[in-house]
Amino acid sequence: MQILKLATALPKNEYSTEKLLETFPCQLPEGVKQNVLNLGVLKRYLINHANSETDLVNLCSEACQKAIQEVGIPIKKIGFFIAAYDANPFLSPGLSQFLVRNIGFNPYIKHVNVQGIASTAFPKTLEIAENYLAAHPKDYALICVSGVSSYWFQNQVRGIKDVMEVSQIHQIKDKAKQQMELQKWIAVMEYFLFGDGVAAAVVANGDESLSFKKSVEVTNLGERDYLAGYARLSALNEPFKFGFHSYLGKEIPQLGVKYTGLALKKLLGKNVKETIKATKKLAVHTGSEKILKAMAEHHGIEHEKLKESHEVLREFGNLAGASLPFILERIISNKFSKGDIILMLGYGWGFSATASLLEF
Repeated sequence: MQILKLATALPKNEYSTEKLLETFPCQLPEGVKQNVLNLGVLKRYLINHANSETDLVNLCSEACQKAIQEVGIPIKKIGFFIAAYDANPFLSPGLSQFLVRNIGFNPYIKHVNVQGIASTAFPKTLEIAENYLAAHPKDYALICVSGVSSYWFQNQVRGIKDVMEVSQIHQIKDKAKQQMELQKWIAVMEYFLFGDGVAAAVVANGDESLSFKKSVEVTNLGERDYLAGYARLSALNEPFKFGFHSYLGKEIPQLGVKYTGLALKKLLGKNVKETIKATKKLAVHTGSEKILKAMAEHHGIEHEKLKESHEVLREFGNLAGASLPFILERIISNKFSKGDIILMLGYGWGFSATASLLEF
């Protein structure tokens, strides 16, 4: 299966980290400000949530229509549509139901929603598309991956009046208070780490362009590994009231390294080191600057091969599931020769990791 075209779309609202620090609801201690700067994000684009699902749907439609237009095929040739996302104003219907009409599809098109797999969404949607094309070899499929999740993280910090440094939090003896202060610190990091963006891809069978060869996924090796990173809704003690809770654990970098290492071993066998050395580029999920450095050090990846991952993190923030196609779009703007390979590594909430092999 070939990836014929990748396209991306961003909200119009750009925010630098410095500007967000100035307008944050409370004054942050110097240590917390340094934590924010260490994330490696200089700016991000954030959607306007005032219009509920409208802005999200329009941004997704923009990326999808751009991909269809640039690949140069009539929309009626697309027989399957996949929408992947983590945040959507509606629990049901799913995002694809809104997009089918907005993009201009026939209302009878086959479509599916993939929700809640975050950073590994793109490889998973490629697998789903590949399975569909195996049964419908002359069709085209369209993938939309939404990395719009900022309103989760923006709402978490509303009304925060103070934030403590991590060193101070660890000194608190009252466990309940310590947990509350840690939750506030994590909410601040998420607020500054994540940005919004949407990517779309048109895929089909053929023997040209970039081929999706194989993908391997590793999930929840440890019974409670999923608690290293999660987002959940919980009912409050009031009618029609729900709370959003999320968590980013300090063990995520180590888990990311461990899980991607196992996925690479399953994908490449004994030739992991040799293949990474021969690989032209790697698209590695933009967890944070610290995580990218840990991945590079553990897997022996040269900085030049990870350049696009660092650029996407710096310019757009963590885009959740959309980060890998954003990175891949930049990568394939370079010159490649027949037989050149690209490796994609995704990891995060779940806890999951994927390793995917792409070849020109």
